[in-house]
Amino acid sequence: MLHSLVHNMPEVLMEHETLFPLLCNTASGDKNAFAKLYQITSPQLYAVALKMLKKPDLADEATQDAFVKIWHNAGHYQRAKGTVLTWMVSIVRYRALDLMRYHKVRNEVDLEAEAIPDKPDNAQRFSAEQQKLEECMDELDQSQRQAIQLAYVNGLSHQEVVHHLSSPLGTIKSWIRRGLQSLKRCLSL
Repeated sequence: MLHSLVHNMPEVLMEHETLFPLLCNTASGDKNAFAKLYQITSPQLYAVALKMLKKPDLADEATQDAFVKIWHNAGHYQRAKGTVLTWMVSIVRYRALDLMRYHKVRNEVDLEAEAIPDKPDNAQRFSAEQQKLEECMDELDQSQRQAIQLAYVNGLSHQEVVHHLSSPLGTIKSWIRRGLQSLKRCLSL
């Protein structure tokens, strides 16, 4: 436990001494604070977007869009729901997912084909499976869908999902369990 605390100390200090005050000042309209926040966090947010989107131009777009949203929503950040960086990463992840869906619907970019480049039939099968998963996700209740996306797409712990959705741990676990059961049924059809 102590080793974990010591290991994470630089991250904790950066959060409390740097990111949180910068976000608070950004919420007050301080452009210099926002520029500093961008300078410190943009490499991490870009890396998240690039990992998801696999294309630098799309990762740039997702990152820039995320920072616009961060600028406009800085005053809505709630410290009890997670760290500033976790909040910012969730914004860039949602924006990357939006871009993936947008380009997939318009058939402009086939991101799935890049994920499995070895055989065309594998890419087509993966694309069909991805589409089926998205259709099944759309059939879930909003609360179940949000909880599953936060836990499995964004990689948040159940406790972080609790803070993010402002619901009790038992409720979050139930939403995830029932949502996964519904997904399993839907995907097996």
